[in-house]
Amino acid sequence: GNILLVPGATVATILMLGALHARRLYDDKKIEEARERGVELEFRPDAKARFLRLLPLRSISRFWGSLTSMELPIWLRPYVYKAWARAFHSKLEEVQLPLEEYVSLKDFFVRMLKEGSRPVDSDPYCLVSPVDGIVMRFGELTGPGAMIEQVKGFSYSASSLIGANSHLPVLAAEDTDRENGEECIEKVENRKSWWRISLASPKVRNTSSFLPMKGLFYCVIYLSPGDYHRIHSPVDWNILVRRHFKGNLFPVNERAARTIRNLYVENERVVLEGQWQEGYLAMAAVGATNIGSIELFIEPRLRTNHPHKKLLHSEPPDERVYEPEGVGVTLKKGDELAAFNMGSTVVLIFQAPNSQYSADRDGSSDFNFCIKKGVRVRMGEALGRWHDGKCYQ
Repeated sequence: GNILLVPGATVATILMLGALHARRLYDDKKIEEARERGVELEFRPDAKARFLRLLPLRSISRFWGSLTSMELPIWLRPYVYKAWARAFHSKLEEVQLPLEEYVSLKDFFVRMLKEGSRPVDSDPYCLVSPVDGIVMRFGELTGPGAMIEQVKGFSYSASSLIGANSHLPVLAAEDTDRENGEECIEKVENRKSWWRISLASPKVRNTSSFLPMKGLFYCVIYLSPGDYHRIHSPVDWNILVRRHFKGNLFPVNERAARTIRNLYVENERVVLEGQWQEGYLAMAAVGATNIGSIELFIEPRLRTNHPHKKLLHSEPPDERVYEPEGVGVTLKKGDELAAFNMGSTVVLIFQAPNSQYSADRDGSSDFNFCIKKGVRVRMGEALGRWHDGKCYQ
């Protein structure tokens, strides 16, 4: 039985590669045709989206994880990894180790890169991409609900993504609040206990984050199967809390975003919340089909897509407070933070300077995005800048 297990796993892996490659080529062609016509595809549920809800995607993802964790024969490794690279446009010249040293597909998925492959923008007035991927959506959150656009024709609330009990900054509902610069601070007894702890610590306290003096922005980046799968810190910040939401594992590619309602909210995800120099910052690492496992380097014991547990959407997220004294986990811009086992999506929600809410009405210190929708970005490249308001590539 064991003699046939490795060859069988190898054949299954190669067949999976072929199927994934064929599907990717088909989807890419349809998307490219729409872009050439100047058409932005809108949200439209279809039969495939309904069918996906009937499939045991969590079990399928665990099986895929077991399959990709199997050790491959040394002689076969270069052939498998080169086939994967051709199918998904991975750059093998960037990998840190010889291909023969990656004992399994899983090891290859979470590979490290050669030193210097991803220089991190050192500008203190910029926020960098935490991953390699394609920019799906970005913008400023305004108005009640702080709605994030999933795709044209459908949006979801930021609080539904990161948690109803999160410390998402309250957007002033009345213009008078903004004009008068009133503090939009809820009563302390209504705050989550972990945030009360953080406020007590002068090391991370930043009262500006509770004033309507900053804009609230978001950015959604999709990692394809061939991308570099490690997640890095986008800025210097203090991570104060982690939430793990159990959920489904739908695909998160462009087609899925157009057809599955509340895609990122329904999927399993790990959310980190904290503070940086401009106020609030949250990062959501969203799982997907075949990527049920999200490795968090700052918390190695965390296990996602756990078997033997029934999925209950009403179940509150598993929450952990990092260092109750309030300092949290301190990371520098570019530090390794987490990894996906294949590819998925990262959502950033953050405060940044916006003259609309401050005395600096000339806009010289406004945050500006340096990216375009549908364009590929690499880890360490600037997503946006402020202070001089210019984006230079």
